[in-house]
Amino acid sequence: MKRSKSRKPGRRPWALCILIAITALSKPALADLEKNEQAVALRNEARNYEHGNGASRDPAKAVQLYCEASRLGDVEAQYNLGWMYANGRGIARDDATAAYFFAMAAKQGDPLSQRMLRQVGDPVSKPPECLFDSDGHDIVATAMPEHRKVMDMVLKLAPEYGVYPRLAMAIIRAESNFNPGAVSPKNAQGLMQLIPETAERFNVKKPFDPEQNIRGGLSYLRWLLAYFKGDVALVAAAYNAGEGAVNRYAGIPPYAETQGYVKRIRDIFKRENHPFDPAITGPSPELPKITSRRVM
Repeated sequence: MKRSKSRKPGRRPWALCILIAITALSKPALADLEKNEQAVALRNEARNYEHGNGASRDPAKAVQLYCEASRLGDVEAQYNLGWMYANGRGIARDDATAAYFFAMAAKQGDPLSQRMLRQVGDPVSKPPECLFDSDGHDIVATAMPEHRKVMDMVLKLAPEYGVYPRLAMAIIRAESNFNPGAVSPKNAQGLMQLIPETAERFNVKKPFDPEQNIRGGLSYLRWLLAYFKGDVALVAAAYNAGEGAVNRYAGIPPYAETQGYVKRIRDIFKRENHPFDPAITGPSPELPKITSRRVM
């Protein structure tokens, strides 16, 4: 019988070594690794929008993405955002806000940020709005105990749909105040107040089942985010009044209810834009008209 060739002692196949290394990582370490990868991706996308590399130059979009990467702890994004504010690169110059981001990077030992911090002066005392917790953990921490079960479900499910939990929680609070049995005069049902047509559209068979209802609402939010290219005000208006009404009025419809609703969502979410997946659906054909009306 032939003997198989033995491996030299102390040597392992590379694949096995990698597997052992990954297995050895603790859950917190894996979470940190994923967070770092996400931050780098956001920073790279922001740089493309800042300089117009492979995308139309869009300083506002660059600021949003840099800020999200900064919140995740990316030093380079913090420095780049400070530089944009300090030099007025496509945005209004704001030394105090620049100082805030330079200070974030300086605390992590970045020498360039430490040098810039001495030039721009004192930072703003209140964190810029884009740094607010998009995961909504601050909302959960102060919530009534009876609401936390729903919030925990949102924290778990929303990332599957590419929706910030904070936005989903804002919608649920405005729609049903976390009551899974809520029914409106227009027969909107459950936590995210799905009308029967929307429930059918997103395959919700049991609208009063909390998980099914949340999944249906998240599916609709994901679609609206793509349709209105991440514009939170338009998404909120469409969730309340329907995307048809937003298209018809080329913006937020002039309904007192809808305008109040949009304000409540923006007050809670605290951001003007939200990342979106363009593969979900094409943009609204009225979006250029809506954008041009806002500029006028």
